[in-house]
Amino acid sequence: MIDVQAVKLHHLEMKLVSPFQSSIETVYKRESILIEIQDRSGQIGWGEVVAFSSPWYTEETIGTCHHMLKSFLIPELLKKPYQNPEGFIDSFSYIRRNQMAKAAIEGAVWDLYAKVQDKPLAAILGGTNNQIDSGVVVGMASIDHMLETIGKHVSDGYKRIKVKIKPGLDAVLLHEIRNRFPDVPLMADANSAYTLDDISLLKQLDEYNLIMIEQPLAHDDIIDHAVLQSQLETPICLDESIITLNDAKKAIQLGSCRVINIKPGRVGGLSESKKIHDYCLQHSIPVWVGGMLETGVSRAHNIALASLPNFTIPGDISASARYWEEDIISPPVTVHNGKIDVPRGPGLGFEVNRSKLAKYCTHTERFSK
Repeated sequence: MIDVQAVKLHHLEMKLVSPFQSSIETVYKRESILIEIQDRSGQIGWGEVVAFSSPWYTEETIGTCHHMLKSFLIPELLKKPYQNPEGFIDSFSYIRRNQMAKAAIEGAVWDLYAKVQDKPLAAILGGTNNQIDSGVVVGMASIDHMLETIGKHVSDGYKRIKVKIKPGLDAVLLHEIRNRFPDVPLMADANSAYTLDDISLLKQLDEYNLIMIEQPLAHDDIIDHAVLQSQLETPICLDESIITLNDAKKAIQLGSCRVINIKPGRVGGLSESKKIHDYCLQHSIPVWVGGMLETGVSRAHNIALASLPNFTIPGDISASARYWEEDIISPPVTVHNGKIDVPRGPGLGFEVNRSKLAKYCTHTERFSK
């Protein structure tokens, strides 16, 4: 039973260890909202809004998510008890899209539900792995700087390197990486920087033995990716195009991709993530967990999700120290020999450090029955 009595929204602002640049935007600091929910017994669940401050990744922002939470989702959660997270999810099925707002509060409900059951969230979701492989993302910079950064991550033991690419910083970059690191598991993320007019250019990337090229074409496209995939040896991975299970079904049936990135925030939460995972498993499409420059709260959700059996490609789940001088969870997420241990404690398996939360919190809002 989930009977939430009170909700707090902690508005945070945290500076990244170093700026993170994609083909669309450079992020220097991270706004986020942590959701803290409490039931009658005093048990607490945590979730996180992973939308960015501006709508460059999806149409959602911190501001739009705050509106949805305050005006619709929190009132729905406080309205009545629910037997399980699925019951709460059904209660807001009338709300169109707004996936990141939904995922944030749903994540808190899942954490609380697992704690009430006195089980790890990974086990509640159906996870089978005690450790997960960890990958890391290298943002755009000068090629020399990117090579230096990749070298550090390789020496740290990360199991997979992802680099951001765009026209003019693609083949030349990958050529230099392969010269220096011929065997490192490597993928390229385009964040929709190309069109079908670039087929000949993208075909050149086949020679670099990439695990995948992520989202080369438009953020909302499935059709053109099918055309492109038929021309490439390298698997295409879809990210932004996959918002729901239905999107995943269409992409797989059309042959638009051979890999799918699952980000709980992008697809509306852990429940939809698990449905996409299960469908991909049935159709032999490998999946991996993408990252959103999250704090440790959302990172913990991602670790639990990545313990499911079809997450066979190392995800964008790196150590807390990769992005933050200090994370807000205790202990911080750490990587040993390229792997992260899946927590065995109840719920997320990490505790929010209240003193660090207060340090980075700009203000808190409270809601109750």
